[in-house]
Amino acid sequence: MIKQIKNNIKRAAIVLTLAACLQACVNKDEFFLLPDTEGIDQAIWDNEGSVQLHLNRVYDVVIPAFPLQVIPDRYAVHLASDENYFPNGDANERAALGMEGVVGVNDVRFVGNQYRGNPGDNKYWDIARCNDAITNIPKGTMAADRQRILLGQYYALRAMTYFELVKVYGGVPLILEQQLADNVYAGGRKSARECFAAIISDLNTSMQMLEGFNPADGDGRGKITKLIAACLKAKVLFYWASPQFNPTNDGKHPYQASRWTDALTANKEAYDLCIAAGKKLMPNYIDIFRVEGTANTEAILVRTYSNTIANRGHNGESRNRPTSEQGSYSALYTPTTKMLDAYPMKDGKPRGTSATYPYDAVMFWQNRDPRFDATFATNGSLYPLSGNTTRKQWTYNTAINESNGNAVYVKRFTSPALTAGAVSYSNGVGGSGMDWIDLRFAEVMLNYADCLNETGNISGAKDLVRQIRVRAGIVQGDADYGLGLAGSTADLRTLILGERQIEFAFENKRNADLRRSRTFHLLTGNMSKLEVALVNPPAGADLKDKGVLEAVTNGVMFRETLNINDKTTYQKYFRNITTTPNFGAYSIPEFHYFYTFHNDFVNFGANILPTIGWPGGTFDPLD
Repeated sequence: MIKQIKNNIKRAAIVLTLAACLQACVNKDEFFLLPDTEGIDQAIWDNEGSVQLHLNRVYDVVIPAFPLQVIPDRYAVHLASDENYFPNGDANERAALGMEGVVGVNDVRFVGNQYRGNPGDNKYWDIARCNDAITNIPKGTMAADRQRILLGQYYALRAMTYFELVKVYGGVPLILEQQLADNVYAGGRKSARECFAAIISDLNTSMQMLEGFNPADGDGRGKITKLIAACLKAKVLFYWASPQFNPTNDGKHPYQASRWTDALTANKEAYDLCIAAGKKLMPNYIDIFRVEGTANTEAILVRTYSNTIANRGHNGESRNRPTSEQGSYSALYTPTTKMLDAYPMKDGKPRGTSATYPYDAVMFWQNRDPRFDATFATNGSLYPLSGNTTRKQWTYNTAINESNGNAVYVKRFTSPALTAGAVSYSNGVGGSGMDWIDLRFAEVMLNYADCLNETGNISGAKDLVRQIRVRAGIVQGDADYGLGLAGSTADLRTLILGERQIEFAFENKRNADLRRSRTFHLLTGNMSKLEVALVNPPAGADLKDKGVLEAVTNGVMFRETLNINDKTTYQKYFRNITTTPNFGAYSIPEFHYFYTFHNDFVNFGANILPTIGWPGGTFDPLD
């Protein structure tokens, strides 16, 4: 027994050594080849503990993280959308984000196109890890049922990695076998059709292998199951049917209605599996990112975090909290005016069209879809933090202990009970430790609704959207929660896209939705934001009003006594202003629906052609 334990430790050490090697060794001439693959002791594939360590590393680099946890996220073009006002950075960064005049080719790249060795920098290393396991586990002596469960997870993780690449490049190099030094892939970019077929094949295999695998909450939370693989397959086919890959006005690539039929079948299966597994919408929208484990009935695919286990946390809490509660609020979470305007009124009708729930540009937060209040903290609104259930958030410029320039804060990723002293994430611990939910039941429902709508079942599609709007707290009104205004497939298509924008606010999905629906290039104008200033006539009143608002009597600031929802009171002290960035408006060419490979990959890779539309581009991403 002692000898066996020592052997297990030795094999595990080999895996960890290899993992460390991955961060340091890069060979641009062979970027498909995982460093030191042939140096692994074959015996590690015989031991479940060693393989699990290897698999954990693959999970770590493949499953999406809390936004901004991976360094390249900040600079990647997949943050660009009408959701967030994000003017930080130098000229190249702003141009890459699509916010400076006509989007150019200033080193545009997607995460996975770099060589630094950080998680997500080279997705082909992540694929190589999966290929190594898929090749070698069947050669080992591990029990067949254990091999099956481990392999099922590797197949799904490989599919996820390829899907992320195909979403932004179209056809990509398709490596499905272990790469050895004397036989490195040189097949160039394959067609999008071949890539999607391989992804679906992997997910079908994963579903078969993971049949009956139901890891318990705790150690098993975050692991891929048959249910997750089925939901991923449904999402992949949904993308394959969508306009990004299935354009309706492109003579070169004829529209294929059969793709929507295939997507419908897969999405119905995923939906039915979710229902059978007890998945359902959380009762309260605001609790989605505040409840973990089995208590969160909506979460499907998560990245698990902990604020007590070293190096398993994140600083998402700090990036969402205001300065007064020990936060360091990120510009990524500053909504644009377009984002604020996207929310309908409380009866589901578009902003400014409801007679029952009128819109007032000054009191813009009133009478809105309840998800507005669940997502945003506005000036003087209730925003419980640090255990203070009656705490109000003040966002006017020069507010004491706050930063300037944000009239609206995103609050849905913060933990109200977490004390200010526990917000900081340092030395690998701290923060909220809240899990990141990458896929939840609401997305499965809306994917399914889109497929129903595109195949003629408008009524079925509306029923799914209706359930989400009822959960949100929208009232039925005289237009069926606003759904009565969508009388055609085209109308409902637009409504569902808008519903996704609101339901998944700041969940890092808006850019992908705009590109999937081929509406990204339709964004025009500046991405402006709201700020709140103090009233300024007569001269010097700003400082005077600040003193009045922040004067303390009997331990209470005067501002805390204001009825902020009374328009006369609000306008006595505050005024809303729109701030427009000092760089150009969005102007996105259609060829940006598919990026090109970075020059390093083109120059050092094997037969990798640039994408049409980009300099020297000859590869059609849809062929």
